Amino acid sequence: MKVLGIDPGTAILGYGLVEENGSGLKPMDFGCLRTEKGRPPAERLLQLFLGLKDLLGKLKPDGVAVEKLFFSNNVKTAMAVSESRGAILLCAAQANMKIAEYSPLEVKLAVTGYGRAEKKQVQQMVKTLLKLPQLPQPDDAADALALAICHLHSYKMKVPA
Repeated sequence: MKVLGIDPGTAILGYGLVEENGSGLKPMDFGCLRTEKGRPPAERLLQLFLGLKDLLGKLKPDGVAVEKLFFSNNVKTAMAVSESRGAILLCAAQANMKIAEYSPLEVKLAVTGYGRAEKKQVQQMVKTLLKLPQLPQPDDAADALALAICHLHSYKMKVPA
């Protein structure tokens, strides 16, 4: 099974494709889609949508794992991330992808075993679990890989028998 983890954002959208096979987890691809600061929001969302559409066509995942929005003190940032999530969910639904959503706490718990783990701990576990030579960069890509790992560790429990 191949899962594309997506860390929503308007300026930077992180993605990470992880495959689960008989021998464990294998990183297939990861990186970021970036938009230009100062562009109108609608143009940035369209750019993310089209970039993600291309990624889904190229990577051909079996499903998508997206981070749920957590409430933030910065309403402006929360709104931008919500808009990005909307574009992501629409793109994935249009591509007939199975979509799973996870909170940051669920991701940390699945990857590190501790729901309040620090960002560096999560990154270190992603590196270890995927047998990467170094911490995945940028942070948004590492977060996306963690989302994919979380789904691969969790989806069997969510599938009805």
